[in-house]
Amino acid sequence: MSDTLTPQDAEREFWKHLKESNTGMLGLDQPGYHSQPMTAFREAETGTIWFFTRDDTDLARDAAIPDQSAMFTYGSKDQEVWACIRGTLSVHGRDREIIDRYWNPVLAAWYPEGKDDPRLTILRFDGDDGRIWVSKAGPVKFGFEVLKANLTKSEPDVGGVADVRLS
Repeated sequence: MSDTLTPQDAEREFWKHLKESNTGMLGLDQPGYHSQPMTAFREAETGTIWFFTRDDTDLARDAAIPDQSAMFTYGSKDQEVWACIRGTLSVHGRDREIIDRYWNPVLAAWYPEGKDDPRLTILRFDGDDGRIWVSKAGPVKFGFEVLKANLTKSEPDVGGVADVRLS
């Protein structure tokens, strides 16, 4: 992989792709805990990522314990961006402003009573740091790089990786 990807470019690509395709895996960063698919809603002004869930889920109950370290892993739909972000997960509760801002037909399908569903709660993920891989190679360049690497006994150049401190 190329090492020309800057942390700023990696973070910019992550946020851009997360806005376009916003499903990733979220879980607590502790032994035996399994991540689960969740839809992420980024608040651009603060970098906070919001997740809607039911208050009776294991994740919501466990996130209610203060200072929960969590991991959000992400792969963009076009497979150009992959990320593993570490941060803090907490229960934000029912915030009507956030509910109104991000409510959509997909969310509505999970909450039969709509925006006023008594089980609806919001989780807050504040990302600290992470590692982001970006590859804009596409399938043709990827195949070429793999072929070239095998012929020349070198590594393929299919993108870059950067460690980031999220802002």
